[in-house]
Amino acid sequence: MREVLRLDGVSKHFGGVVAVEGFSLSQAEGQITGIIGPNGAGKTTVFNLVTGVYPLDRGRIFFGDREITGLPPHRRTELGIARTFQNIRLFRNLTVLDNLKVAHDMKVRYSLWEEMLRLPRVGREERAIHERALHYLDYLQMSQYAEAKPTNLPYGIQRRLELARALMTEPRLLLLDEPAAGLNPQEVRSLMDTIRRVREDHSLSVVVVEHHMELIMNICSLIHVLDFGKKIAEGRPEEIKKNYAVLQAYLGDEA
Repeated sequence: MREVLRLDGVSKHFGGVVAVEGFSLSQAEGQITGIIGPNGAGKTTVFNLVTGVYPLDRGRIFFGDREITGLPPHRRTELGIARTFQNIRLFRNLTVLDNLKVAHDMKVRYSLWEEMLRLPRVGREERAIHERALHYLDYLQMSQYAEAKPTNLPYGIQRRLELARALMTEPRLLLLDEPAAGLNPQEVRSLMDTIRRVREDHSLSVVVVEHHMELIMNICSLIHVLDFGKKIAEGRPEEIKKNYAVLQAYLGDEA
């Protein structure tokens, strides 16, 4: 199976604080992978390194056959890396539909001059973006919210909107940062089905950072465990469940 993402010994320190130290990961095409660990273990920092929010202190990152270690965030998005955030980041003053259309802006092929002159290609692309946004609203069962503002939506729908916005960028790799945060049990089960369906329908690779163990253990084929920025375990869900180092990280002496 082809490798879509590889992290080779990546490290990030903030002053004297070790956020991530020597973390490596190999993500196969079409795989759903989990990254878990106690609060402050460095999970979200890994996502910020992959997406270029933080520069690496050490290590290298590859996306497919290309090294992306020094690329800025927008170039990584253009190549096919999309993410959602632990704390929802939506454009509160835009409608749901416009939140999706904005996400596709970096993919447009017309120039500023073409837009100012309203040349035919501009209209064609804008219609295509509009149709694509409507498609994802329908795909994620959100069509009825198209003209609503995000602040007026239930929390679970806002989470779904973040996912739809990520899909608008036409990713090959989807990074989900605590997608189950704040969801009730029924919404979590629905989210698990949605992640599987999105992976299959769009031939995506997915990496999930999550504290919700039911979700991680049910949808991931491989799990990486971080503690104080270092990987302490890697394996299949059934292996991670009984790994002593993992139990100790979560339970301490009670393990």
